[in-house]
Amino acid sequence: MNLLRSLFICFLMVIAASPLLLAKGKKKKRKKNEIENIINPFEFPNLYEEPYYVNEIDLNRINRYEYKGKTKKLLRTLEEYVSNFGVQNFYRDLDLLWILGQLYEGLGQYENAKSAYRLVLKHSNVKREEVKLHYDSLTRQEEDIYVPIKYYYDFVGIEGQVDTLRGAEIYQNMGPDINSSSADYGPALNFEATNMIFTSTRNTVFEFLKVRPNEDLFESPKLDGQWAFALPLKQINTPYNEGSPYLSRDGKTLFFSRCNCPDCYGDCDIFYSVKVEDTVWGIPKNLGHAINGKAWDSQPTLSTNEDTLFFASDRLGGFGLADLYYSVKTEAGTWGPPVNLGPKINTRSNEVSPFFHPTESVLYFSSNGQIKNFGSYDLFKVRKTKSGSFDEPKNLGPLVNGPGSEYYFTMDSKSEFLYYARSEETDLENLDLYSFPLPMTAQPLATTKFRGKVIDTATGEGMHGIVSIIDLDKGIDIAPKYLREDGTFEFDLINNNSYLLIVQGEDFFRIEEIFTLTESSERIYTAEPISSKLKFQSIEFHEGESEILPQMENDIWKVIEFLLDHPDFKVSIGGHTDSKGDPDTNHKLSYERASAIREFILINGRIDPSRVEAVGYGFDKPIVPDEQTEEDRSLNRRVEFDIYRD
Repeated sequence: MNLLRSLFICFLMVIAASPLLLAKGKKKKRKKNEIENIINPFEFPNLYEEPYYVNEIDLNRINRYEYKGKTKKLLRTLEEYVSNFGVQNFYRDLDLLWILGQLYEGLGQYENAKSAYRLVLKHSNVKREEVKLHYDSLTRQEEDIYVPIKYYYDFVGIEGQVDTLRGAEIYQNMGPDINSSSADYGPALNFEATNMIFTSTRNTVFEFLKVRPNEDLFESPKLDGQWAFALPLKQINTPYNEGSPYLSRDGKTLFFSRCNCPDCYGDCDIFYSVKVEDTVWGIPKNLGHAINGKAWDSQPTLSTNEDTLFFASDRLGGFGLADLYYSVKTEAGTWGPPVNLGPKINTRSNEVSPFFHPTESVLYFSSNGQIKNFGSYDLFKVRKTKSGSFDEPKNLGPLVNGPGSEYYFTMDSKSEFLYYARSEETDLENLDLYSFPLPMTAQPLATTKFRGKVIDTATGEGMHGIVSIIDLDKGIDIAPKYLREDGTFEFDLINNNSYLLIVQGEDFFRIEEIFTLTESSERIYTAEPISSKLKFQSIEFHEGESEILPQMENDIWKVIEFLLDHPDFKVSIGGHTDSKGDPDTNHKLSYERASAIREFILINGRIDPSRVEAVGYGFDKPIVPDEQTEEDRSLNRRVEFDIYRD
């Protein structure tokens, strides 16, 4: 009996231990996953498997580890939990991402911390200011602070006197042949950029005894290098709204959206039409249930090889008000189920008007929900990586984005000109089409890092000022930036192009350098501080003469450039001699030398004569009063530039 009881107790112990054994097995499996998640904590492989991920056991662990201060266990559990996020977790559980970011920051894993904070900022208003403080503290020395456009224009107005500097060409309206008094937007180009189709609300229709604006498609061919007067695309337009066109590479298929029509599944659907003759479009067809749902689906664009369709939609199940989606073409030639582009690109607000570059793996889009915008809606770009995902969106900068709204970005296949719709800050609804040379920030191949630092030769500390770069191959400006607090700067440039670097500030002479970029590089520049009196070793005249020598010109140009950069400064040029010779002759000679330099400055810099004074001191102000050697006399034979404000 005792033996049977002992066996029965052993049996119960085995049964009781079974869940623990199973749990240990699961624990080992979870530990393996934890290692994988540490490698890439923000990949979110289960994003669309279930809308909302919840695991009460792990949530209890997270609370317990946080309460007890068990940092390593908390980090591992949080990483695994966050990696399982579904779409709804991004507006219901962002506090977990916030805690994860703080853990990373405390452990010195700053790149992971920034990734976590970015996601919180894009998807929530809760604790936004607190999160932004942490994010800004980690990115302060990475942030690009652009020079305001108005200030830049004033700067260009001054610097326009120097041949090497040219002003940025921005915000060029396409004029009355394209734009109307109504909204004009949504441009699309064929691959050769010889034909443009766009959307306009200039037409009206009668509806229930009322007149309402009607979205229609208009077409403009390029003739002799100019866009011709736009005419309506009558074969496509209907009393329903047509807009957001996209032309295939061969120009024979037109994708567009049509709204509130009898054969629409939702508010707006994506349609397509195929050319049957050179100028005749076939009957438009709905892309079908595979793409179009019950909501708003619009703004189509195709990938480089045209096997992926990108579009905007406000369908349920997204991250925000309107999200970007993609659909891959199947082997049968049909479009597969749409997939959301994910939480890195889409935010809690609106992402719209996607455009995929015709030859490069770069996606452009408009958003009012990214971390930093210059206006209401700004244009951004993201590069597709080798793994198939997209990198972090980058704002196209102030030469593209203004204080109003920018949408519907497109460009020619050679990346020479951009075309897009923008509004003024005072009238966000009235869009016009604009076109101008593509700035560097929008170039798809601008991926080579050019970093630098400007340091004071006297103190070794970083200088404060403005840095700008001009692409000499394309003849375009790159949006100028302020030097960061530590004197550093960073630009994304096109490899193998030639550039002109210009750095200027209140306290140092301008730095200029022409260089050709062949790889990512980092350079140190030394800046000469401006003192009240300047003397250049190269400014030495032949004995008894006042002719400007070639070796002097470089240093005199530094003075010219400073006067151009600082129009409120003046300069007094003082000529000095040694004690040899007749004092009256020395006074005359020193004045002639100072006057020769003044004349060089006035002619070459086109400076106001009232800002430049020439004075001859002879031997009245020697550095070495009691000359004993030729070195003493050489120190006294000098030209000084006294720079001052009135």
